[in-house]
Amino acid sequence: MKWVYILTGILIYIKFLVISNPTQELSTSIVATVVQESGVPNAVSGIILRNRLYDTIFEVIVFTIAIMGANFLLANESPSTKIRQFTDQPSIVLAQLGATISALVSIELAIRGHVSPGGGFAAGVAGGTAIGLVAITSSPEWMQGIYQRWKAAIWEKVSVLIFIILSGITLIGIEFPHGKMGTLLSGGVLPVLNILVAVKVALGSWTVILVFIRYGGLL
Repeated sequence: MKWVYILTGILIYIKFLVISNPTQELSTSIVATVVQESGVPNAVSGIILRNRLYDTIFEVIVFTIAIMGANFLLANESPSTKIRQFTDQPSIVLAQLGATISALVSIELAIRGHVSPGGGFAAGVAGGTAIGLVAITSSPEWMQGIYQRWKAAIWEKVSVLIFIILSGITLIGIEFPHGKMGTLLSGGVLPVLNILVAVKVALGSWTVILVFIRYGGLL
């Protein structure tokens, strides 16, 4: 049986080498079609938030379930008594500088992700990175206080709910005006979906970071 697996693997690699990729003309026409139908120059955003929006909805839901799972699995654990953080001033300064840059990049990717490289998921990751860098240089009580004061958990759930509602409206065939191609107000609902995903991923990352700090003592 082992030789069957080896032979199958060899045949698959031969297939990769022999059979060519689709022609460039076909790929170009597909990209042009996506751009035209979505109304945004970033074809990736058009595919993720329009052509395969059904998949994207469940990706957002899966991320939400993962956050809930982290809270559930660690709910019975004892909070850590020792929090590991940066203590030397150069590391703290560099981490805070990195957090500032990541936050600015997150905003840029969220609001311009449909007209330039970027998007909601990338913006959310950059935002979560900024929050993580702040967390390893700040007091856990201070981070938790801000999280509760600004009701981040509620905003996270609200962003998911609005995303699902707008996605459902799009899936049944109702589209907002596309606007002028290449501008911030182009693409109909796509820029809004990008921002909602960014908010969801960033706030969800914040939730997980706080859980790991509280129960694990580190990120």
